[in-house]
Amino acid sequence: MISFRTHVVTLVSVFLALAVGVVLGGGPLAEVGRDGDTDAEVTQLRAAAQRSEQKSDFGDRFAETAATSLYAGRLAEREVAVVTLPGADEQVVSALVEQVAAAGGSVVTTQALGDPMVSSQQKSLVDTLGSQLAAQLPKGTVAAEATTYERMGQLLGFSLSTKAPEGAGTSSETLAVLEGMRGADLLPEVPATERRAPLVLVVLGDEVDGDGGDDILAGLVRGLGQAALGVVVAGESSDGKDQLAVLRADAALGTAASVDGVETPAGQVATVVGLARSLTTQGGAFGASGADGALPLG
Repeated sequence: MISFRTHVVTLVSVFLALAVGVVLGGGPLAEVGRDGDTDAEVTQLRAAAQRSEQKSDFGDRFAETAATSLYAGRLAEREVAVVTLPGADEQVVSALVEQVAAAGGSVVTTQALGDPMVSSQQKSLVDTLGSQLAAQLPKGTVAAEATTYERMGQLLGFSLSTKAPEGAGTSSETLAVLEGMRGADLLPEVPATERRAPLVLVVLGDEVDGDGGDDILAGLVRGLGQAALGVVVAGESSDGKDQLAVLRADAALGTAASVDGVETPAGQVATVVGLARSLTTQGGAFGASGADGALPLG
């Protein structure tokens, strides 16, 4: 015999089933299992994705194919020093080195910066060490009025670069400066090199966090720009809110040129063309969202 309690449970179950059916019928799952419009929408989405991928592939193939013509040996017998910030993509850096070679140039050193170099919490260390290193160099090597990070950028530039188009050799002083930075953990290591380059490529990585992060990066780049013949700052594509975009908006990079979209072949080609341009013309914002155009020609 069925009890009253069983009747109640059964009725409750029926009402719940009806309620769920109404919710599903009027909600986002209503189209599940139905033919017609849903299948057409899926087909359209797939076609759009394929078109987008084809456009991206075409852009990459175009950049790779046109690279040789665009370079035209403009970096022949020119040397480049690469400076990477913490978090820089190693594959991107390797691709850029290959493109420099394709343009006829050579990368004489790839110098990574350590986390303490760009940490606002280590500003006192950077300031003290920079002052000590500058005091050991000939007068005028580092500007007396330079700020903490401009001074450090000038010291890096003194050690890695030169304004001589043909490049220059290292010296006991340039190597001592780098070793001093390494001893303070501002540099994780100092790669063996016998040359200083007229061109410097700065590859961005993670955002420089903390108070004054933009000033840290801007100071380093401006300092490098005062010691090198040309500097290009390269970063990945963004939504326009990243650190490179901020530095561009504030004109904080000084004479350095900038290129974004460097994770793509097109961005890498634009970066190397920018390096060649920097031999004679400084500055400019190029790349995926550059205000001066996608490619730094002229």
